[in-house]
Amino acid sequence: MDIFLYVFAALFSVINPLGTVPIFVGLTSGDSLQDRNKTSLLTTVNVVVILLISFFAGTYMLSFFGISLDSLRIAGGMIIVTSGFALLTGTFSKHKGMKNKRVKKDLDNREKFSLTPLAIPMLAGPGSISLAITFNQEYQKWSAVLLVILAVLAVGLTIFIILRSSHYISKFLGDSGINAISRIVGFIVISIGIEYISTAVISILKTINN
Repeated sequence: MDIFLYVFAALFSVINPLGTVPIFVGLTSGDSLQDRNKTSLLTTVNVVVILLISFFAGTYMLSFFGISLDSLRIAGGMIIVTSGFALLTGTFSKHKGMKNKRVKKDLDNREKFSLTPLAIPMLAGPGSISLAITFNQEYQKWSAVLLVILAVLAVGLTIFIILRSSHYISKFLGDSGINAISRIVGFIVISIGIEYISTAVISILKTINN
């Protein structure tokens, strides 16, 4: 259960589905309840599939590009730390690519935004993808792999519940409430990123000393 809780907490903190609530509300403001639920489901499925592909293909990707686990941890940690700072400074949407002109065009079209920009890059961004690849290297036993899969599915279920309830959450918390929670989550995200970087640096130093 420790693996399940750790993977779930790490992915949930980096993904931060609450930060997507205002965007989701804006995109679906004119849709019916049935359409909003469909968009929530499609977005969740896309995120889960992306994370699982990243997890299972991680070993092959690292091997193909000749990337070590420590290098991945440092790179992923830096991405996660910047995501945390973006949450703290209130620039999360910009950090996730919402200021990009092509992403804005997708938002205006409102036809296939369950994949982009909601699933990519708002939810399944570089930080969560690098985390999934790292988990692939850390957990090799089938029992651990099963727990990781269950954690990813649990994160997906949580995302679906939050997106499906986004209009109610937005009314209850308001923009200031969501912003406050995102900033608190930012501290956790930064801590996770620093932990990954420090672990990799310690591992490299031990290798050099030996």
